[in-house]
Amino acid sequence: MERPRAGKLGLGVWALIVALAALAVLTFLPSPYVIQRPGPVYDTLGTAKNADGEEVPLISVEGAETYETGGTLDLTTVQVVGNRERTPSWFELALAWMDSSRAVVPLDSVFPEGVTTEQRDERNATLMVDSQHEATAAALNELGYDTGAQVVVVDAVEDSPADGVLQPDDVITAIDGTPVTSATQLREAIQAAEGAPVELTVQRDGAEQTVEVTPEKHVEGDTTTWLVGITLRTDYDFEIDVTIQLDNVGGPSAGMMFALGIIDTLTPGELNGGKEIAGTGTIDAAGDVGPIGGIRQKLYGARDAGADYFLAPAANCDEVVGHVPSGLQVIRTATLDESLAALEVIAEDGDVDALPTCELPAT
Repeated sequence: MERPRAGKLGLGVWALIVALAALAVLTFLPSPYVIQRPGPVYDTLGTAKNADGEEVPLISVEGAETYETGGTLDLTTVQVVGNRERTPSWFELALAWMDSSRAVVPLDSVFPEGVTTEQRDERNATLMVDSQHEATAAALNELGYDTGAQVVVVDAVEDSPADGVLQPDDVITAIDGTPVTSATQLREAIQAAEGAPVELTVQRDGAEQTVEVTPEKHVEGDTTTWLVGITLRTDYDFEIDVTIQLDNVGGPSAGMMFALGIIDTLTPGELNGGKEIAGTGTIDAAGDVGPIGGIRQKLYGARDAGADYFLAPAANCDEVVGHVPSGLQVIRTATLDESLAALEVIAEDGDVDALPTCELPAT
């Protein structure tokens, strides 16, 4: 016997009410996630607003001849929706999951427990300043300038091999008699010693002295690392004055594009052939390009800004494959030299398809 129509209608109304109530709860219920989406795109060859809201050159140089540029060398950014004070609702997350240009990531991966939003912003601002210095050093090294690099001790970790041996502001000039020109070189030399004592030549309060440190072994999984327990910074004495003006953007991921923009500004012609090119990647003074976060969002941001080509760090290729938006060609790079070589091919209308790209590993 069929249920009366009125009864069926009543059940339908109640089901709708329950669904709407559930939707309302999901709209306001906090979640342990945040959303990453494409952020603003900035042309390193163009202008940006300073703290006073005035348009100023993103890169300006004093003390050397500069040249006209064309096209774009865009740096890309990622915006984070949500923080520890206010996380996205489950409804917002559902919308983001259906949008290929966005990513839903755990809250702790972006805002670690115990770190406030203000502390995170301060750290990212520091990383941005460091990346600008490293990018300037990489560009000027590429162009043959003397960058006057000095590796300086920031601090020695308590109870580490360096505690009481090295002091803040010590300038490390040599390890086992070999001149030290970068923090990377120093770390590699310590690893190569495999636990044997190393002799460090340092400048302290204007005087040179030699100290000995025995690295300590640290094992994590299958990886063995030798540590002396110091944090370092690299100071530079640049021959020319390079100023990078970019407010409200943090982190180190713009380094490579800064370096390319500086080189284009200091060399005749158009490094990009007047074309629209974007990219991302950290960089160090030696010109090595490192991985960054949020590359999928940066790909969409570049495409939407009109870029035709995207320089992607080789270390991010596993995140790039299968996620390249239509209309954008990705070129893989691991060094500043590789990026410059790719730009030369693009500028000369060469065989861009022959350039290295991100591919699935062979099976």
